[in-house]
Amino acid sequence: MSQWVIVSGVSRGLGHAIALDLLAAGYDVAGCSTTLSDEVKALQSEFGPRFVWQATDMGDNDAIDAFVAGSIAHFDAPPWGVVNNAGMSVEGILSTLPLADIERVLQVNLTGAIALTRAALRRMMRTRKPGRIINISSITGSRGYTGLSAYAASKAGMDGFGRALSREVGRLGITVNSIAPGYMKTALSAGLDDKQLDQIVRRTPLNRLCELSDITPLVRFLLSDEAAFITGQTLTVDGGLTS
Repeated sequence: MSQWVIVSGVSRGLGHAIALDLLAAGYDVAGCSTTLSDEVKALQSEFGPRFVWQATDMGDNDAIDAFVAGSIAHFDAPPWGVVNNAGMSVEGILSTLPLADIERVLQVNLTGAIALTRAALRRMMRTRKPGRIINISSITGSRGYTGLSAYAASKAGMDGFGRALSREVGRLGITVNSIAPGYMKTALSAGLDDKQLDQIVRRTPLNRLCELSDITPLVRFLLSDEAAFITGQTLTVDGGLTS
């Protein structure tokens, strides 16, 4: 059996692209999301038992534990890696943003990622073998953006979580890194209109938005043996926007 990887948030966008890329590269994948999208159905049809999916609310820790346990049972082995991609965003000025919305963003983006990593690591560490944890954060976590304070806090938290965890599990050869994409035209950036996106492009030295294909090869690299000595890092992929 090939190595298998957990990928959260596979129903669309970057998560779906990561899952598809890894499956094409020979990894098996366990994916989760809140909805069974057409993209997920296509992965199930094309890759059969190499791709297992479970409906999972990243705000529900019991559901996360059940997803990881079911995936391990399906592949009959601990995962090689975890890609924490699931995320959501609620836009609004903090002073008027409902507390429930703030809590939901932090629960899904940060606490959910920590819970998923914790559940997987419990089995990974028993093997005393190497492994990989990859967090998909955002340049918003380091640079901020008006109206995205809760989202920025969750992504900055992911980076800090990764740096600390890398020290805990490094002795086992388990690496932990973050990828911070620049602005992408996905569902998460739907609140940005064309004028705002054009302004971002003009400020970007490479003169375009980040694409899914800019991120998937880096995920694959960080999962590989060639990245075995890279850990505790946040790798920014933004076309030079924050340089």
